[in-house]
Amino acid sequence: MNRKVVIIIDGQKITAREGEKLLWVALENKVYIPHLCAVKEQERPTAGCRLCFVEIEGTCNPVTACTQPVKAGMTVKTRTPAVDRLVRTAFELLLSEHRLNCGECPKNGSCELQKIARERGLKLNLHRLKPLSKKVIIDDSPRSFAFDAGRCVLCGRCVWADHRIAGVGAIGFSRRGIHRRITTFADRELAQSPCTECGLCVEACPVGALYFKKN
Repeated sequence: MNRKVVIIIDGQKITAREGEKLLWVALENKVYIPHLCAVKEQERPTAGCRLCFVEIEGTCNPVTACTQPVKAGMTVKTRTPAVDRLVRTAFELLLSEHRLNCGECPKNGSCELQKIARERGLKLNLHRLKPLSKKVIIDDSPRSFAFDAGRCVLCGRCVWADHRIAGVGAIGFSRRGIHRRITTFADRELAQSPCTECGLCVEACPVGALYFKKN
């Protein structure tokens, strides 16, 4: 069993188990750190969204909180000019690939992008970057839910739920770079995949790319 240690986050003394990931320690102690791709049960976090940067006293550069294990005496700052700059840039890059139509989105009001914008004083529109043109592809072949690829932020939480919790493996990542996407084998419709429509991938989605159909 890992021993308990004391760390400081934004001036607050916090007791945690040594080796725990910093992101979850902070969140459990009501210290908000932006995140999209992190899954607590994931042994090796991907740190793909690049939103959970923090500064640790004694380190040269900001680090991702989802990959950083807690150590005794650690002093952490979640808000510094360097951290805010990195988070703002990562957020704008996500928005450049995300179809911004919040009023029509089923996740409107409970979207993690909206929460990040609210918590960090960021705007849900682009100033420095231009949106990448994406063809609107909506797979509504399943009976109970649909997938809007234009809203997907490639966090991978649906893939984790599909593979690790449901144990199905109907969806996964495909291609690289700006062409990277989440899809089924051979890009078939979800209804033609092994998908069992358990709904776990929909519940895992933080942005409304996967959503349940209205009855």
